[in-house]
Amino acid sequence: MLRLTWVQPEDLVGHELRQARLDGRDASAVAARWREAGGGEAPARAGASPGPASPRLRRLAEDLLDELAGLPSPLAAAEPTELGRIRALCPDWPAPHPAARVPPERLEAAWLGRAVGCLLGKPVEKLPLTGIRQLGRAAGNWPPTAYFTARGVPRDLLTAYPWNRRSAPTSLAENIDGMPEDDDLNYPLLNLLLLQRHGRAFTTDDVARAWLDELPPGRTFTAERVALRNLLSGLEPPHTARHRNPFREWIGALIRADVHGWTNPGDPGAAAGQAHRDAVLSHTAGGVHAAMFAAAVVASAAPAGAPDVHACLRAGLAVVPPGSRLAGAVRHAVRLAGAHDDFDTVVDRLHAVHSPAHHWVHAVPNTALIAAALTHADGDFTGSVSRVVSGGWDTDSNGATVGGVAGLLAGSPAALPEHWTAPLKNRLATSVGDFDGTGFDTLAQLTHREATRP
Repeated sequence: MLRLTWVQPEDLVGHELRQARLDGRDASAVAARWREAGGGEAPARAGASPGPASPRLRRLAEDLLDELAGLPSPLAAAEPTELGRIRALCPDWPAPHPAARVPPERLEAAWLGRAVGCLLGKPVEKLPLTGIRQLGRAAGNWPPTAYFTARGVPRDLLTAYPWNRRSAPTSLAENIDGMPEDDDLNYPLLNLLLLQRHGRAFTTDDVARAWLDELPPGRTFTAERVALRNLLSGLEPPHTARHRNPFREWIGALIRADVHGWTNPGDPGAAAGQAHRDAVLSHTAGGVHAAMFAAAVVASAAPAGAPDVHACLRAGLAVVPPGSRLAGAVRHAVRLAGAHDDFDTVVDRLHAVHSPAHHWVHAVPNTALIAAALTHADGDFTGSVSRVVSGGWDTDSNGATVGGVAGLLAGSPAALPEHWTAPLKNRLATSVGDFDGTGFDTLAQLTHREATRP
């Protein structure tokens, strides 16, 4: 039986009920009706429950999703999605800045860093924090300062905490042969195509067309898969982000943000605006804020002579509504990182705050972990990717974002440790466009062309 993940109505209801609790909507009556009808919770880690619901329960699920969408959120005023309203809430929104210079070698380090961080996190994606720690320690690699390996790990531990099924064959140290395909690299490639075709003045409709032309549906997940389904159903942006999409505040838009920062070096406000036009195809509120935050951090880190990572993070916060959940989570994470020498303690505190209420792919806890890792490592490359992957949740996506920022700050491929970059063999696999097998040096040149394009 084919159970397509992230789109089954009977599974979406549980996710939407969780999202309602997070944004303050009173969904208790809907939740009671769902439970009385035999509806279950959303799958904890999988994208779909094992079997389909009855036709009656599925119809009810669709009705309840629409009913939940009509419930007002008391947080709406403090967490808008529209760019004008976001800017009105940000007293320190960055002033426009003339384009700064970003050398191609700096962009190559960013591409490589993104790939390294993603690859480090791939085999432990979806694993609980306890399992990640035990696997790393059993191999003598904790905190992880090299790629994960199964060598030397006891069989009973591998049985208790199996590696990510899809990723282990290509992402454990003993298996790496170039950068394997991953959505965290596919989206930067797709946005590079977008900029080549439309320039930095692209519209959200242009993003939608690029997805329809270039993005295989099977390579999409969570909010992106729902948005693509909505496009194919005839909905137009920004309604594609809202219709029966309980993942609209998850991490997907954030993982698409790096190219917007790379192509607006030194101009975090412009990068955030560019990321916003991309994000609203599939996300709202906190999901959009996370993308804008990431784009602004990357833009601040991009130019030669960039400020330190702490100033970059402050630039990221400047484009996020200060009263939002995301801004509060990032500020808290940065404080924790500054108060504790042991990063495992920081991680434990973050999990205690966020894990009870959030799915492991939600943007709020993951963005907080990204900020904590960069702060605690002071922007050092190995320290940053090691810390963020050691923190669990969406390990490959967080590793990619942090690796890209730390790669920029390192300044050149030669500044990245060879044990991280050599296994990539200057080659990545992808199903996007004609990029399969492309080298990171070539991608840097193509990105530099867009960054300097009038």
